[in-house]
Amino acid sequence: MTTPHLARTGTAVARAAKKVALGALAVGAVTIGSVVGPTATASAADGSCAAVEVVFARGTFEAPGVGATGQAFVDALTARLPGKAVDVYAVNYPASLDFGRAVDGIVDASNQIQSIATQCPSTKIVLGGYSQGAAVAGYTTSSVVPAGFTLPAGLTGPMPASVASHVAAVALFGTPDDWFLGLVDHSAPSIAIGDQYTAKTIQLCAAGDPVCFPGGLDRSAHSSYKTNGMTDQAADFVAARLGAPVPTAPIVQTAGEATPGN
Repeated sequence: MTTPHLARTGTAVARAAKKVALGALAVGAVTIGSVVGPTATASAADGSCAAVEVVFARGTFEAPGVGATGQAFVDALTARLPGKAVDVYAVNYPASLDFGRAVDGIVDASNQIQSIATQCPSTKIVLGGYSQGAAVAGYTTSSVVPAGFTLPAGLTGPMPASVASHVAAVALFGTPDDWFLGLVDHSAPSIAIGDQYTAKTIQLCAAGDPVCFPGGLDRSAHSSYKTNGMTDQAADFVAARLGAPVPTAPIVQTAGEATPGN
């Protein structure tokens, strides 16, 4: 019998994973960081600050915006926060097969988070991403620069530690695992959630998703997050982090693994 590990080494698996267009992520020259001189986008003085702002990075090939999974998550979260103003910021990056350009998303996400923390200190930030966007968001939280990695222009290192307290939660869907990262770029660093974000992070992976599930071969699983209930699970987790009432029934993970803090 072929083990999941051996299956992953076969060419059929490699071809299947490479064809998951929505799961392809930009990892060449991708790393964590902060930007110099974030641009202000809102101001507490003029009353334009929302109670909550979701900063979300879409998946590969999705049109500019937060994407289908991002929108399902935003809708679910907003429904759980009645009476609260929820703003949404779509991370600006190509989300294409030009893997190196994912760094644009890290720069933009870091920039936006720092801008909100400075201009709207009472706003609770929710960082999220799907597929390639989950990689962007995950790298954005990292607390160290991988050994031997040269930061690209626009990044000076991890986001300041003081910013972490403004980020209430992180929600990631279909986060690329090390095997998939190695498939698309052998030099890509692992996606390590920073220590200050670990406890407030939930990562969700659908069973069979080739991008995040060990031995996964089900390409459709990678596009299932918007309808498989996991955006609701993530919304419950995030809403609780924001002080909303906890659901009366416990959340049960039925596909893949819900991983708060890992």
